[in-house]
Amino acid sequence: METSKIPTLKIGNLEISPPIIQGGMGVRVSASGLASAVANEGCAGIIASVGLGMYEDAKASQFVELNNDALIREIRKARSLSDGIIGVNVMVVLSNYEELVRICVEEKVDMIICGSGLPMDLPKMTAGSDIKLIPIVSSARAFNIIYKKWKQNYNKVPDAVILEGPMAGGHLGFSYDEINNGTARTLEELVSELVEYIRNVEETIPVIAAGGIWDGNDIAKFLKLGASGVQMATRFVCTTECDVDDDFKKAYLTATKEDIAIIKSPVGLPGRVIRNEFTIRAMNGETIPFKCPHHCLRSCNPRTAPYCIAKVLADASKGQLLEAFVFAGENAWRCTEIVSVKELVSQLTRELDLALTK
Repeated sequence: METSKIPTLKIGNLEISPPIIQGGMGVRVSASGLASAVANEGCAGIIASVGLGMYEDAKASQFVELNNDALIREIRKARSLSDGIIGVNVMVVLSNYEELVRICVEEKVDMIICGSGLPMDLPKMTAGSDIKLIPIVSSARAFNIIYKKWKQNYNKVPDAVILEGPMAGGHLGFSYDEINNGTARTLEELVSELVEYIRNVEETIPVIAAGGIWDGNDIAKFLKLGASGVQMATRFVCTTECDVDDDFKKAYLTATKEDIAIIKSPVGLPGRVIRNEFTIRAMNGETIPFKCPHHCLRSCNPRTAPYCIAKVLADASKGQLLEAFVFAGENAWRCTEIVSVKELVSQLTRELDLALTK
């Protein structure tokens, strides 16, 4: 009987098999429930740190403490439910970024994944810990900036790197025109370029492909291009263990291909969402007045923002979609049922094994 050809994703002393990292999804979409279930299947489970605390009605002075406490609680809960690999996604653009990284260090998570900005001083902030540091980039050029900065200032290189392409969900590292016109470079091109760059600098830094990866065939394709693993987010939304409200999941199940849309987010980036009445109003230029006691994102200007993205995403996580929308990847419309994480990972593993034996 032929043995499995599925490689293990090795990040330092961590071994991830099958080689899948579950993408961090905020606000409150991937918390301890999803992360622990994914970790129990041998993959890496990721808690999204953005907006974990119930900050909606809190005073400005409570914002940092609420989110710190919530992150601690979710990490510890995930640890109580799994002995597997648990990481945290911390967006660089968050105004409480440093606080959240500090919590990750104190709680000894297995990895910190940083996107939405370049985490230039992350090695300094985590000095003395064994936490694996993994930036998210959208090009080899962006990785080059981080790599050279870390190497020069800290004699440290990223433990792995996630290359997120234009088919990802949520905020995207490409221009609105590139996404809308289809001129953004493909994930295949971007991954190949980054693999070549890392080969040329003669470092052992695993490349993890992300954005639009749907099944085992997709995973196999990127492994054959030189990636060491993949990050998947959208597929994990439609699982029983995903922490988000059922009405959020229902938006995925009822979406058509035409419902996947690109909006201009108040934070100055394009965002991929599932179209609904609220997104249509927003696209038509309607503004929803709000007060901003927290200024949770450094890149957001509350004076000019047409609506509060933090409130929209918090409402969405609770299934309150009349004045909210859900972030989703390009393939979200392909979700047709809710399955357990165990079932999903088993299916992906079978598909991957078959694709690699062809």
